[in-house]
Amino acid sequence: MIFGELNVGDAEGAILAHSLKLGQGTFKKGRVLSAADVRALTAAGIARVAAARLEPSETGEDAAANRLAEAACGPHLSRSAAFTGRANLFAETAGVLVLDRARVDRFNLVDEAITIATLPPYELVEPRQLAATIKIIPFAAPTAAVEACAAIARDGGPMIRLAPLGAHSAGLVQTRLRGMKESVLDSTASTTRARLEALGSRLQREIRCNHDAAEVAAAIASLRAEGCAPILLFGASAVTDRHDVLPQAIERAGGRVDHFGMPVDPGNLLLLGRLDAATPVIGMPGCSRSPKLNGFDWVLQRLLADLPVTRQDIMVMGAGGLLKEIPSRPLPRADASKEEGAAVVRAPVGRQGTRGAARIAALVLAAGRSTRMGGANKLLADIGGQPMVAHTIRAVLASKAVSLTVVTGHMAAEVERAATAAAGGRNIRFVDNPDYAAGLSTSLAAGVVALGEEVDGVVVCLGDMPRLGPGVIDRLIAAYDPVEGRAICVPTYRGKRGNPVLWDRRFFPEMREVAGDVGARHLIGAHGDVVAEVEMADDGVLIDIDTPQALAELTASAREA
Repeated sequence: MIFGELNVGDAEGAILAHSLKLGQGTFKKGRVLSAADVRALTAAGIARVAAARLEPSETGEDAAANRLAEAACGPHLSRSAAFTGRANLFAETAGVLVLDRARVDRFNLVDEAITIATLPPYELVEPRQLAATIKIIPFAAPTAAVEACAAIARDGGPMIRLAPLGAHSAGLVQTRLRGMKESVLDSTASTTRARLEALGSRLQREIRCNHDAAEVAAAIASLRAEGCAPILLFGASAVTDRHDVLPQAIERAGGRVDHFGMPVDPGNLLLLGRLDAATPVIGMPGCSRSPKLNGFDWVLQRLLADLPVTRQDIMVMGAGGLLKEIPSRPLPRADASKEEGAAVVRAPVGRQGTRGAARIAALVLAAGRSTRMGGANKLLADIGGQPMVAHTIRAVLASKAVSLTVVTGHMAAEVERAATAAAGGRNIRFVDNPDYAAGLSTSLAAGVVALGEEVDGVVVCLGDMPRLGPGVIDRLIAAYDPVEGRAICVPTYRGKRGNPVLWDRRFFPEMREVAGDVGARHLIGAHGDVVAEVEMADDGVLIDIDTPQALAELTASAREA
């Protein structure tokens, strides 16, 4: 391509390189100058213009883009006419985008003038959604390069195609263990039904049975006889080995296990098998109880688009497979917030809504009257030369909690002064609870209301736990993962539950409604399916100080230490 400044008198047939304003109109970049244009430019007093002329060995941008779009456009895709060197490929129906990554790379390596950009391989797309775009960077490309790219796109089958979603009738087997709530199974069935329907398929039948290989195998056989495919298995206990209950059941039903595990998080514990070529079987990972995108979705989408999924396909999903902290990727074609019976949870996100650690606030309840202490306020009692409450404050501020709110009531000024001194200039928010005499629940409600919408959860700490360390709080935060079913994190020591407790924000409304001189402990029992017990290294999580005797013992042990 010949590029440079031309005398206007010599510019007829040249391509204008930069837009020009002429009176009330504009000659836009890329305009092929006609004889009339040359006269208009001359009349406007413009003597020279930046322009380009094509050489015989080059193809103009639109012609090149059209040629390449035609070559690259596979089944169930349509192409737009090129404009300014760009031609787009669109999905004609809902489906999964299939492309040959190696050939796309070869295409882009031919010449800097020629580019193609696509959605990621196996992306789920909607009808009329943009799937790929071809762009000629300058005003033309070498004809030889265009033909080389066309050959890459055309030879060896379609370089880019769409696999439409089919209408499948799936079966679901859920297993039970003693004490498991039916409501948990109901929620899982509802979420699974919504997932399938969002992809144009349906849940034909669900079978529930004991967590026993023989019973699961019988259920699989029953669903197979009814023509269900795929068959989905959700175990009451996660699969931990190829010889576990669900893999055994697949083999007893006459099938085989192709692969266990996947490099996608959430979704690591997925199990893939099949009964025959037409009947895949998927052992669903625990995270698929949630409507959030996980590795199970990637496998299910391909199967419902009638694409084979091999163990190698799963093993190469790791690049881009970290999904748990990507809130911008919800379950496609479904509004998870509208699912009936499905618990809506959020993946941990950073402070600005991007990838990052979960935002967990800390709430210290320090409003009580210390009625069992004989008149003294235990929170101000001297422990190792500092008020008791100061130990809790320092532990929280040394942890990964993103903020600290302290609820005060009885002797509020003195407690606030002790907490402020312990903070050493770091920011603390104080909330006064005028109803503190009505019990601990009022302080909990006041503190939760003050947290606002910017946090993902809260660690509720008691002010009378002087042996609480920052490592306890950090360990709870590390355990927190509502997508994986860890929405309430409870510390334990040798199997005994203690404090503090971390709560996902979905429980805030219930926490505001508790009453009496109790915290939210009863909610742990009500939501046992999302409780994670987190074992700690010492018994500090079990120790709070309620009586003069307990205080004396603690003081004595502190002196001995």
